[in-house]
Amino acid sequence: MGEEVEVVVENKQVILRDYINSGVPKETDMILSTCSTIRLKVPEGSRGVVLKNLYLSCDPYMRGRMRSPHSFTSRHVPSFTPASQPIVGYGVAKVLDSGNPNFKVGDYVWGLTEWADYALIHEPNSLFKIKYTDVPLSYYAGVLGMPGITAYVGFNELCSPKAGERVFVSAASGAVGQLVGQFAKLMSCYVVGTAGSNQKVDLLKNKFGYDEAFNYKEEHDLDAALKRYFPQGIDIYFENVGGKMLDAVLPNMRMNGRISACGMISQYNLEKPEGVHNLMEIIIKRIHIFGFVVSDHYHLYPKFLELTKQYIKEGKITYVEDVAQGLESAPAALVGLFSGRNIGKQVVVVAHE
Repeated sequence: MGEEVEVVVENKQVILRDYINSGVPKETDMILSTCSTIRLKVPEGSRGVVLKNLYLSCDPYMRGRMRSPHSFTSRHVPSFTPASQPIVGYGVAKVLDSGNPNFKVGDYVWGLTEWADYALIHEPNSLFKIKYTDVPLSYYAGVLGMPGITAYVGFNELCSPKAGERVFVSAASGAVGQLVGQFAKLMSCYVVGTAGSNQKVDLLKNKFGYDEAFNYKEEHDLDAALKRYFPQGIDIYFENVGGKMLDAVLPNMRMNGRISACGMISQYNLEKPEGVHNLMEIIIKRIHIFGFVVSDHYHLYPKFLELTKQYIKEGKITYVEDVAQGLESAPAALVGLFSGRNIGKQVVVVAHE
């Protein structure tokens, strides 16, 4: 028997140039490195896996990982390692080699991976084997992956919705928001969403089935806008924005209302977060605010997957992707989240199977 040939290939990577503690990230804050190589075999004795990345997910929370380890967001998510290590984010990949009994060569997985053509994941604890391949694999970067279970947990599990309740969703056309609204309609709720363009408002009402939607950029008085759409108040608010939006929502909440706090994208590029003034409403109206990080709820993933897969199969859930082609397009795709450039869930195609 001849010796096994070691396969070493070029491995393009996206690397953060340096920490960004305030301001909107720019494409030039990230470097496309073409000087790295990778051995397509796990080290001897390793329980890791070698992945070929197929799709990468661009998500707002990644902005917090661009800050220094001493920033306020570092308590939530660890900072990236600038100048040397690739950016880390959710993605969909194929297993090329494995030293882990939970994964075999040829498996498809979703979970945390490196922004690169290939990745060696030494501890694949955050990878999920893909059970169903009769849907587009990119769905596991969105509706059947982290954004999907975020929407499900935050709305269905934490807020305990009931038929007929009034639901408001901010950043409603994004990866999470588009699904929250549809889960709410499946629960026979009245649902209103807000987004940053008339095109997105049209998408909410005509594609995702929202009862009403409005462009927050065209509203000079958010409180008045909410009173227009919720004359009897809001039972459930799914929070993706924070800041002035949250401040306007609080006085419009109903007694015993629930707020699921998923993200606060309006705060991510600020050096210091904005204050919220209407906090007395929490006491007066006995409002419950559920702050959550989805990774604490991954034990619910099998339940979520079976439910949502069936909804997709029956045509009860619609899903919209904004697809960028090639790893080199990833920095622009990620930066575009913070100006609302994407329409639907932003994914990056790294390679075709």
